[in-house]
Amino acid sequence: MRRWGHFVYRRRKAVLVASLGFFVLSIVGLLTGGQPINAGNYDVESVHAAKLESAQLPSTTGSSFTLILTSSQSTFGEPALESAVNAAVAPLRSDSRVSALTTPYTASAAAAPVMVSSDKHSVLVQVGMRLDFSQARAQYGEIRAEVRSSSLSITATGDVPLAYDFDTYLGNDLRRSEVVSLPLALILLVIVFTTGVAALLCLGVGVFAVLGGVGAALALAHAIDVSTYAVNVVTLVGLGIAIDYSLFIVTRFREELASGNSVEVALGTTMATAGRAIMFSGLTVAIGLSGLLFYTGTALVSMGVAGAIVVAISVLYAVTLLPSLLAILGPRINSIRVPIMQPKPFGQGAWHRLATWVMRRPWTVLIPTVAILLIAGSPFLDLQLANSDVNQLPTTAEARQGADLLQAQFPQIGQNTVAVVVNFQHGGPTAPANIASAYQLAQRLAGLKGVTGVRSYVSVDPTFTLTSYQALYSQPKSSLPPSVRSVFTNLTGSSIAVLDVATPYFVTSYQAHTLVHDIRATDGLPGATVQVTGDTAFDVDLVNYMIDHTPLAIGFVLVTTVIVLTVLLRSLVLPFKAVLMNALSLSAAFGALVWVFDQGHLSSILGFTAGPLDPTIPVLLFCVVFGLSMDYEVFLLTRMQEAWIRSGDNRTAVADGLERSGRLVTGAAAIMACVFLAFALASVVTIKSIGVGMAVAVIVDATLVRALVVPAVMRLLGAANWWAPRWLRAREPASQEIAPAA
Repeated sequence: MRRWGHFVYRRRKAVLVASLGFFVLSIVGLLTGGQPINAGNYDVESVHAAKLESAQLPSTTGSSFTLILTSSQSTFGEPALESAVNAAVAPLRSDSRVSALTTPYTASAAAAPVMVSSDKHSVLVQVGMRLDFSQARAQYGEIRAEVRSSSLSITATGDVPLAYDFDTYLGNDLRRSEVVSLPLALILLVIVFTTGVAALLCLGVGVFAVLGGVGAALALAHAIDVSTYAVNVVTLVGLGIAIDYSLFIVTRFREELASGNSVEVALGTTMATAGRAIMFSGLTVAIGLSGLLFYTGTALVSMGVAGAIVVAISVLYAVTLLPSLLAILGPRINSIRVPIMQPKPFGQGAWHRLATWVMRRPWTVLIPTVAILLIAGSPFLDLQLANSDVNQLPTTAEARQGADLLQAQFPQIGQNTVAVVVNFQHGGPTAPANIASAYQLAQRLAGLKGVTGVRSYVSVDPTFTLTSYQALYSQPKSSLPPSVRSVFTNLTGSSIAVLDVATPYFVTSYQAHTLVHDIRATDGLPGATVQVTGDTAFDVDLVNYMIDHTPLAIGFVLVTTVIVLTVLLRSLVLPFKAVLMNALSLSAAFGALVWVFDQGHLSSILGFTAGPLDPTIPVLLFCVVFGLSMDYEVFLLTRMQEAWIRSGDNRTAVADGLERSGRLVTGAAAIMACVFLAFALASVVTIKSIGVGMAVAVIVDATLVRALVVPAVMRLLGAANWWAPRWLRAREPASQEIAPAA
């Protein structure tokens, strides 16, 4: 790294041009990137059953959505409402993108009553489109704008409006967070550096890294499914990480210049110390994010890949673009002085006094601080998990308003449906033995608690017996009554039959979960396999999938991090201590997450609907925060390591390291917390919760953990902190190679 610093100084213009060339590639990725999409293809029963449905059941040629048109004056059956509805949707009839338009006035006699609300003031209109889902979500805004009425209130819902609203709110959240976080970050950088040029330089590198990460994530969308949340995660992680790395590099460079070194020597020493530290720090953050790769088939994989890419880009810019600019600027990095209180001379600062005070009474500091952190984490013991639903959107989102209205006014459509997929091993659904199996299963399902009805080809008429159904389906399909033929066509395939179980229980409720478990516990069918799918089944399976895969992911992150820190710190004790310190920070973050979003405290202030956490959030928080917390641990411990190699005294090493890095770590944490808290202003609850959780973790980590717990523990461990076997110690760099500025 020292040789690299000298190389960058001598070839600073060439390195700068190469860095800017990489930035141009990032812009190309932004302009030509693919479309993010939330897709789930993990190995669980509900996904397998859904694939069977998709493969064998008839589907429309495109996507669709539902319009709810409401009149405060007229009711269904009155000419005024019919006239207003037809006038409102008339533009859709001439839109070439619309393939079908079904209203209660054009639907069959059997289907029309379902499309009318319980108070008869609202009607449904089903809109089919000649577009696939990705095209539909992109063009939905234009199509929706065509539907207008002066006498009706109109609300849209369905998968397409839901995806469109998520895209819209996530985009707005991203822009809002950038508008809020960038000025705050600049102000804090000016306070830390007391110079304008250094502050602008760090902020500029942060912006470059984010643009590079977003461009890479969108380019990646051409090859794999990239979650719509991945761009927000890239911005969240990339902006904070890149600014932090720039902060550490620029601070060390200024230290070296202040000690009287030439620009070339200062840059070489900066790369050998801070540059080496951020290389390892970036590796630890990437290791944390790589834990997300264990959740194959979920949106977490793309978040982990995109997050690791932006970390790599942040490190790349920190060791290429930034040092080349420092080589060009030289002493001018201290230009545009800001009249802010300057730090005191070394050995007289508040951080030195704090470290000395803590080490004089380590037990007195350690016990109550750890107790506070554990108490703060205690709400996590009451964690409730459930898959994301429309409640992730704010109440102002039309798709959410439509879903709520559908649930309240159209009970037959708005109620929860659990799909039971029967896959026959011998023959099709109309084989007499298979009709008997399906009929028996339908009878058992109808008797379960919470089931209000079963819709299937063997329950179209409650007066029919098993013999009646066998006789009915012995005749050609074309001879079936229209109502029976419709159900048979939509709910049977070449080897499967679907039994739709209706329940009033909300999708993510405990009662709905219990019903899915009860259905799966029913006796099997001879010659057939039975699988359950639907929103509630997806919810149950995702939670279990996350729980099952989490131990392996956490184990990988912990073991790999310990190995990397052992190589960096040349100690067998400090890596394990670092992991324990991170656990304390995570404890407080997880506790805050449950206390706020699950239990609903501060919901009125933050503007969200309290409810169970999405099972991906704790996992994402662990993987990201673990890496970010280790980021500060690396910088703190590497400065302590320098002092230990120089002095051989543990107390001196701790006090020296904390003084040299404490103000810097606090400033970096404040910047990162501002970035994260800006995301707490998001409208989508998932992003809001991630922002709050990460902000709490960073604040706790940089204050209570790094300032109090770390020096107390290191004082108690003494020289054992630095113990390592001879083969590991033998590789330590010579003290003169990493000697800090005088």
